[in-house]
Formats: sequence, C-alpha cells, structure tokens
Amino acid sequence: MTEANHAAKSSPLNVRSGPQSVGRIVTMLEALANAENGATLSDLALDTGAPKTSLVGLLAGLTAEGCLARDATGRYFLGPRFLSLAMRAIAGRELIVLARPILADLVAATGETAVLGALAPDADLAIYLDKVESSNPIRYAVTVGERRELYCTALGKVLLAHFDPARLRHYLKSTQRRKFTETTITAGAKLEADLSAIRVNGIARTNDERIPGASGVAAPIFASDGTVAAVALIAGPSERMRANAETNERAVRQAAAECTRATGGIAVAPRHDKHPLK
Repeated sequence: MTEANHAAKSSPLNVRSGPQSVGRIVTMLEALANAENGATLSDLALDTGAPKTSLVGLLAGLTAEGCLARDATGRYFLGPRFLSLAMRAIAGRELIVLARPILADLVAATGETAVLGALAPDADLAIYLDKVESSNPIRYAVTVGERRELYCTALGKVLLAHFDPARLRHYLKSTQRRKFTETTITAGAKLEADLSAIRVNGIARTNDERIPGASGVAAPIFASDGTVAAVALIAGPSERMRANAETNERAVRQAAAECTRATGGIAVAPRHDKHPLK
C-alpha cells in the first residue's frame, strides 16, 4: 500500500461523502459523545484530521446554536440543543408521545401552558422536553430544549426534592443560587423546608421566583422503579395562577398521575420526612 493510499484510508474525512464541513461536524460530534471529560480544540483537530483553523468557525457556530457547550478551560462538550434532540429521539420519545395528549388536556383544563420536563443528562438543571402552549394572548412561553435552574422553578424543585440526601446535600453546598426576583429562595434552610413540603404534598409551587409576574405548579411523573422520570408543569401569569390555584393544582396532579400510568410507572407515596438531610 502506498503512503498516499494509507493516508486516504486512515483519515476519517476521506471515508465520508458530501461537503467536507459536514464530515468534520459529524466526526466532532461522535468524538464528543465518547469523551466523558469533553475535548479541546487540539483534541478535535486530531480526531478529524483537520487543521485547528478549519474547526474554529465550525465550533463557534455549533456553540452559538447550543449544539455544543464550551467551559472556562476551553473544553467542548455536547450542548443542550443536541442533547435535547437526542433525548427526544431515543430515551424520551415514548414518554413525549404518550404525554402529549395529556398535556393538551391539561391546557384545556387550566387555560395555561403545559410543559413536560426532566433532569438534564449532563448537569443539575431542568430541561424542557415538550410543551403545549396556552391559546391565551397573555401566556407563559417556553422553548423545547431550554434549561432552567432547579432551585427557583416549579419543575426544578420537583426534581430537586427527589434527589437522594447525599446528592441534595452536595447540590445545596456547591450550587450558587442567584436571586432572580424578590421572592427567589436562596437561603439553604428555607429551600430545604420548601423541598420537604414538596415531598409531603407531592406538588411544587413557585410565585414570581424565576421571572417576575410568572408562576408555576408542577408534579412528578414516576418511572417503573419509583424514581422521578419527568415532571408535568403548568405556568402562566401569576395573578391568574393564584386566582385558579385549586383547579390548577388538581389538574396538574391528575396529569402527572396519568403520565405515570401511561408509561408503566409506579407512583410513590408522599414522604413525610421533615428533616431528610439529617
């Protein structure tokens, strides 16, 4: 085999058809999917067989679109947009399909936007998997794939409340909690009390905590092993949410229970632990 032929066979770019940039993007995505700790520009240049200067623009574009994420050290990871697409196409597909009519019924019952969310696969953040928006001209709007903090959103608090004690302790100790509004709960003790109440009541409520004028109500959707697989949420203008609180909470509980049953999950009885971390 000649040296030229050997190079042609060993280069990952030359075994692909189509535009060169497409081959490089696919190769980078494959490399990042296999890189537990991310990859540097140099790593990706080695993986693709391309010069660094040829990858800088591609990486910048993919990062700007949310397909990749770049940390402070310059390492690249698969980003929220790409992960959301993967989740919808594979693991979350069944749940999303089964939950969609339930979300539609939830919107019909409450008049508010209904959202299906879960824990992001790579970070302690909530991610929106699907939505059915309210037809009301003044409504809460979300983008599928968007991420939100756990400590100040109804969806996130349901997830956080069902962390195991060790993971919850680590989260409370290590996560910086920004005070987005006057009602955002940032104090550890107060947040722990809020999470305990969520475990007892089986529902999370937020009032203007993340966005002024917007409030939410959420309930857990359980998997077959009793863990929280996802969360059903409705959100809308705070004044309207408060006026219809009882109806909204009843509807969200029912929707979450229906999603649990539809996916073969096993509902877990509320926990009455006042001090779960002790």
